[in-house]
Amino acid sequence: MNTHTDIVDQIMEHSDAVLIVQHVQERLKDEQQRRREFYDRINEDDKAEFVNGEIVFHSPVVKIHNVATGYLYKLLNTYVDEHDLGFVGVEKILTRFTRNDYEPDICFFGNEKASRFQDDQLLFPVPDFVAEVLSKSSQKTIEHDTVTKFKDYEQHGVQEYWIIDPHDQTVEQYLLEEGRYRLVLKSAEGSVRSHAVPGFSIPIAAIFDKKINRKVLQDMLAQG
Repeated sequence: MNTHTDIVDQIMEHSDAVLIVQHVQERLKDEQQRRREFYDRINEDDKAEFVNGEIVFHSPVVKIHNVATGYLYKLLNTYVDEHDLGFVGVEKILTRFTRNDYEPDICFFGNEKASRFQDDQLLFPVPDFVAEVLSKSSQKTIEHDTVTKFKDYEQHGVQEYWIIDPHDQTVEQYLLEEGRYRLVLKSAEGSVRSHAVPGFSIPIAAIFDKKINRKVLQDMLAQG
């Protein structure tokens, strides 16, 4: 059964259901005011997100996190540019969901959305593809990536979600099927082929290994 339906059914069992809903509406109204203040407060130097009513500022990342993010972005952005498929954002692209605002490590928007972007755009719509690189130094960040964001990405129609662990050098690939994410790959070996980015396929090792990354990039540019 749909989770939302379960929650509604639970509320409706209470005689004060109307008061419960009113209280939720008041809380959400206050939360949206804080959200507007968040937009006014942040600047281009911040890496911050608005999650369930709280502003979450992210601390600096360790080297292997930065390397994995950079290697994947280099390959994905090159491929998308070469084939004119849309726009790839990295780290400080603020994406707006119904309640929350996230800055994914890497995100992709197909041409249907990207064609409407402006040069001075600050807030972006729900991406078609997202990749998050785990930071084991922050348990809260891991929880956001694997629980909070996972559910939000799923419910808002992000077609494909990669969770990358730079410590174990693994990739988890989730595809949206009938409104739910299905795990189709979790591996440190072989290749990963995207469904949201047509034709994009890379060895998993290319996300972590400099020489392999360079070879894949050279082949990608040679093929055009």
